[in-house]
Amino acid sequence: MLRNGNRVQIWLALIAGIFLLATIFIFALYALAPDTSAVNRPILLTGFTVALFIALLCIIALLRWLLGPYRRLVGEAKRAPVAVRSGKSGDEAAFVLETFQSVVAKLQAQQRELEILTAQASQRADSAERFNERIVASVPSGLIAFDSAGHATALNLPAQRLLNLDGVAIGQPVRSLFRQAPPLVEMVEETLRSGKLYRREEVEATDGEGRMQKLGATIAPIDPSGESGVRGALCLLTDITEVTQLREQVALKRNLESLGEMSAGLAHEFKNTIATLHGYAQLLQNLDLNESGKTAAASLLQEVRSLADMVTAFLNFARPQALEVEDVSLWELIAECQTEMQSAYQDASLQVIVEGDRAAQADKVRADERMLRQAILNLMRNAAEAMREKHDDRRLTIHLSTEKVAGSKWFRIDIQDNGAGISPPDIERIFIPFFTTKAGGHGIGLALAHRVVTEHGGSLTARNAPDGGAIFSIRLPAAR
Repeated sequence: MLRNGNRVQIWLALIAGIFLLATIFIFALYALAPDTSAVNRPILLTGFTVALFIALLCIIALLRWLLGPYRRLVGEAKRAPVAVRSGKSGDEAAFVLETFQSVVAKLQAQQRELEILTAQASQRADSAERFNERIVASVPSGLIAFDSAGHATALNLPAQRLLNLDGVAIGQPVRSLFRQAPPLVEMVEETLRSGKLYRREEVEATDGEGRMQKLGATIAPIDPSGESGVRGALCLLTDITEVTQLREQVALKRNLESLGEMSAGLAHEFKNTIATLHGYAQLLQNLDLNESGKTAAASLLQEVRSLADMVTAFLNFARPQALEVEDVSLWELIAECQTEMQSAYQDASLQVIVEGDRAAQADKVRADERMLRQAILNLMRNAAEAMREKHDDRRLTIHLSTEKVAGSKWFRIDIQDNGAGISPPDIERIFIPFFTTKAGGHGIGLALAHRVVTEHGGSLTARNAPDGGAIFSIRLPAAR
């Protein structure tokens, strides 16, 4: 449209110029040639008049065309809803100038208001983003968000600690983040694929030292009702290793209490019968027997005594005993147990290393010293027997320390050997009475130690060390 208007203006200007030149030329012939015949003079005058008229029409049309935008501008200025400084003005140019100055001033004011609103909106967006970041960071559980392609878009510090992530985790795929927990990979991928929701699932993972840990996981889809499918997944992780261990400890304690109540009476009857057998065995030894008869009587008496020791140990385990608590120094108690086991350790060529934090050495615990001593001795004896088949570098390490759990102070005793360790299926059963992997064992020592520790309000757990051997950990509360 604009290009066509320019062409019309050019043509009008060209026609006006041509007719103006023609007018000048005709006027020149008429004025400068007086000898022109009387017949040609009216023709020249008529041509002059026509050329001048057409030229004036073209000039008027050109001016009207050129002044059209100005007239529209004046009309828009009159209709503009702004207050003009000079009120009514006879000069249209001044009126238009004042009007558009007011419009420009108003636009500048609105632009400043828009800039202020934009800055406020940007500030609110930044504040909302920082608030969201603080919410994500303050969540005590591990929080990880994935996009629809399975790449991490958000991750807080607890999640980094649970997954042992040292580098940049944002943007990493789910298989790279959960390489130590394959079940989580399958769950996140299924959520991204079908929108499935997982609530409080328990999965196994390995920590940075290769130890097994239990994780509680809740995985939910992000915007599962979107037109393009699931837009992502949100994963909440919690370390429930200690909770699982405590749950297993409680279940084991209940089972042991039921077993003790049921079998205490039966064991008592066994002990009466064994006492009778012991008397008959001694009577046989006093008879005049040949050499093979004496040997058989001695073997019978030894077996009866072994059976009596086992029943006595089982009765000590099954029969509940009241604790006689007093202030006990665990550091001194461990030293006394080491002295008591010294001869056995020397015969087995066993090196014993006792370590302890300074705070743990100086503090004391409320406990039954006699029962706690028996429990520690059983664990130390069990560790020494676990290294019998190891011919060199037999080493037993006992470490005493303190730790904070849920704001409370606890003592911890780690008894670690460098033997063959415990097979995974046996770890869940080693504290059950009469379960043993030793040829001459009764399966009572560890069960009795477990009962003693739980009666003190603590816990006894076992696990395999990353570099070989087994670790038995006793945890006792500092105050009861």
